[in-house]
Amino acid sequence: MATTPSDNPLLDFTALPRFGEIRPEHVTPALDVLLANAKAAVERAAQPMTPAQWSDVVEPVERATEPLSRAWGVVGHLNAVADTPELRAAHGENLPRVTEFWSSVGQNLELFKKYKAITHHDSFELLSGERKKILENSLRDFRLSGAELPEEQKPRFAELQERQAALAKAFSDHVLDATNAYAFYATREAELAGLPEDVSAAAREAAERENKEGWKFTLHFPSYFPVLQYSENRAMRETMYRAYVTRASELGPVYGAGKAEWDNTAIIEEQLKLRAEEAKMLGYDNFAEVSLTPKMAETPAQVMSFLEDLATRARPHAEKDWKELRDFAASELGLAQIEPWDMAFAAERLRQKRYSFSENEVKQYFPEDFVLQGLFKVTETLFGVHIRPDSAPVWNPDVRFFRVENADGTLVAQFYLDLYAREGKRGGAWMDDARSRRKLDGNGVQTPVAYLTCNFSAPVGGRPACFTHDEVITLFHEFGHGLHHMLTRVDELGVSGINGVEWDAVELPSQFMENFCWEWDVVREMSSHVETGKPLPRELFDKMLAAKNFQSGLGTLRQIVFSMFDMALHVDFDASKGKSANDLAREINERYHVIAQASFSRWPNTFSHIFAGGYAAGYYSYKWAEVLSADAYAAFEEAAQAAKSSVLDESTGTRYRKEILEVGGSRPAMESFKAFRGREPNIDALLRHNGMEQPPAQQ
Repeated sequence: MATTPSDNPLLDFTALPRFGEIRPEHVTPALDVLLANAKAAVERAAQPMTPAQWSDVVEPVERATEPLSRAWGVVGHLNAVADTPELRAAHGENLPRVTEFWSSVGQNLELFKKYKAITHHDSFELLSGERKKILENSLRDFRLSGAELPEEQKPRFAELQERQAALAKAFSDHVLDATNAYAFYATREAELAGLPEDVSAAAREAAERENKEGWKFTLHFPSYFPVLQYSENRAMRETMYRAYVTRASELGPVYGAGKAEWDNTAIIEEQLKLRAEEAKMLGYDNFAEVSLTPKMAETPAQVMSFLEDLATRARPHAEKDWKELRDFAASELGLAQIEPWDMAFAAERLRQKRYSFSENEVKQYFPEDFVLQGLFKVTETLFGVHIRPDSAPVWNPDVRFFRVENADGTLVAQFYLDLYAREGKRGGAWMDDARSRRKLDGNGVQTPVAYLTCNFSAPVGGRPACFTHDEVITLFHEFGHGLHHMLTRVDELGVSGINGVEWDAVELPSQFMENFCWEWDVVREMSSHVETGKPLPRELFDKMLAAKNFQSGLGTLRQIVFSMFDMALHVDFDASKGKSANDLAREINERYHVIAQASFSRWPNTFSHIFAGGYAAGYYSYKWAEVLSADAYAAFEEAAQAAKSSVLDESTGTRYRKEILEVGGSRPAMESFKAFRGREPNIDALLRHNGMEQPPAQQ
């Protein structure tokens, strides 16, 4: 059995993960060691003779469980970005073991008593604010983990956690498998009408890799969405749309998008039942109340009221957007009725006519290296750091690695950047932590390391990868999460970086960074036409700016539908009463949206955020945090206006870094916001940024 770093890289924590050496067969032996160490530390801390002191209870448990979290994090990361049958099997085999361990810690009544005793001891007042916050969070989490349940109920509660973890993994695997399995092969050049040249070239290369003629299109977003947006082949758009929205459902085999065993319908029903049972065991009326306990929002009613208010404000704008799109499609495109697979196509044509540019035209001005250069310049200017290339073992040759330094050259953090979509990689974009900042034994500090993952189009035909403006925004978004993780100054692991931050505030730094993608001073510096090298023309940028809120009303209602569906599922939905989650999705859409949902759509079956990604009864967080992020960004706008200069205001950036990024989860998010802004947030900046301050003018 491999038990040392020399023969098992997952046990080596002296430096960065040894990605070039990690194999599926390393997973189980490493976890044997790490779980044994963690269990022993928990048992010692919970013993009656162990003093109820931070140094005797919290520190030893943290010291033993942090390596477990890091190693399991590496396995989970590889499972998401470099999936293989062998790795998936190793991950699936060990998921119950890891889940069972954390469940047992959360239910350990003796350990819970030790934590409570620390808070009641005279020495508690001598602890730092960070440590007090960790203890406060820990007591809450013990209660949510069932520590106070009667002993006879704890085994069932543990079963609920293990089963939910297994279901979440299966849900995610099914979405990935259904996405990977589908392909549309175009065999005639006429079928490619309207598609951008780089999209067709990528499809041609994909077919060639399989030694096939023609062009291969997949359901991975960089391949799928350009078809919906640009293809003049309506039949092709319909075929791919049907395949996309029926993935991982009972309709999948009909349209070739998957297999019956990939249908997530039963998983959804079971997940909801288990979550409801968990809530009842903990003494809550529903799972939404459980989910909100560690968040800023206090009740499901408060969340729904927030969403209702936003929906009311957005609806007149959405109705106007929808009318304009229908009128344009009828008069200019010959589409008497817009079908779901026509939406993106018609919207892109309307955008081109109204603003005289296409997203593909803009894309040519954003080659990868220039975008990164612009992103790094914003970060360096605002936050007083330097970002430089670095080297480390990686899981794919396309992955890049960087270091973040202070002005004096000292290391602040490092990050991996994995930008391109590929088979075996989960869709979407995300930031995750490879390791967090914490105080080491002695005087040193462990610097944080982040994974930044996207799914953009890879370079094609010797040309550099070019990003759409939406992809640029996505990159800035994920980097904002990364900055929250990397620029923390908190040395206590439990509240360092994003740790301990309320879930509905964690999107503040990410959505905040998106705003810079709409600033001329920023965009000018990070654009260079892939062929001519010329920067984005100001005239084209002004058109983009004019189109910024193009159909923002429809976009807002779409997010409201997702958020309301998620909340309704976890408040009072009961699948046993004959209504499915997809039935509820249609009802919510009919109530809040102005566009009908396709009868065959099964989008909940791929809603990984809430069934596999930790956002259950929390998807509203995106809109909730957008209020915070828009208001925070308004501080930079106000500083620029006062100084008649750029929004890249260093003094405001320094204050933002100090009051938002550096403090991590060491204090409530509202306190951090008020420390930066001087007041509580309001919704005005969000409405202004979305062009919804006033009802739309009547025509």
